[in-house]
Amino acid sequence: MKVGMIGVGLMGHGIAKNVLAQGGFPLAFLDHPGNQPVDDLIALGAIACKTPGDVADVSDVVILCVTGSPQVEAILTGETGVLARLRKGTIIVDCSTALPESTLRMAAAVRAAGGGFLDAPMTRTAKHAEEGTLNLLVGGDEADFQSVRAVLASFTEGLERVGPVSFGHRLKLLHNYVSIGFMALLSEAAAQAADAGVDPAVFVDVLAKGGGAGAALQRLTPAIVTDDVGTVPFFIGNALKDIDYYRTMASASGASKAIADGVAGAIAAVVESGHGQAYIPELARFLRKQQPAA
Repeated sequence: MKVGMIGVGLMGHGIAKNVLAQGGFPLAFLDHPGNQPVDDLIALGAIACKTPGDVADVSDVVILCVTGSPQVEAILTGETGVLARLRKGTIIVDCSTALPESTLRMAAAVRAAGGGFLDAPMTRTAKHAEEGTLNLLVGGDEADFQSVRAVLASFTEGLERVGPVSFGHRLKLLHNYVSIGFMALLSEAAAQAADAGVDPAVFVDVLAKGGGAGAALQRLTPAIVTDDVGTVPFFIGNALKDIDYYRTMASASGASKAIADGVAGAIAAVVESGHGQAYIPELARFLRKQQPAA
């Protein structure tokens, strides 16, 4: 099975590497300025393509790993996009974080062009992508899922079909809302503790022994205690995008989103102050009353 990859960024690079090295599948990828360095991929036999259509032309499965719905729609439906050159039977696997309503439209467009569509967003981090231990939440037809399962297994530890098309993205937005919400809440508390002069190690220890224990605390502890912000290489601007996607999904269903609105407001203020390209563990510093020097 020939694999195409569009989006060789922080997450996509690890996916591409493992498709090649662990899965042994031939790989073509879109040559794009937003890619991570690709010398190692080329050394493993990967081939660079100029347009998304060129990728589709040589692929049995095309994996998308881009920022969000506008990018997915442009890649698929643009003048030189994937659908212009899609081969019959090709499966599109969208690992991006996207709006479910957009996902349903794109899946219909792919099916109309003779292909199949799976939404397969990831949980875990870029480190897990490089290690080939991501978790995927897959929405789509069971037959399409099984047809590409070996490819997906090459870069994952957890691989689960969670329902029909769009359910992967719905669950990813729920997951990211909870994850980012926890980290935002913890960052605000850490900022208040720091402003009050609380020893950060004591602050973390108290939470770890009580109701504040969990993945968010584990991930942000290095930033809180030692200013190591590299543990979660996820841009604050992308976190805001994900929360806004969640709010859009909640609004469409009529669900409550009062807490999500508060999280979005706190993160938006940081982005508007010019820190959208900082990693999310830096939130605690940006939320302090008096920010320490960088």
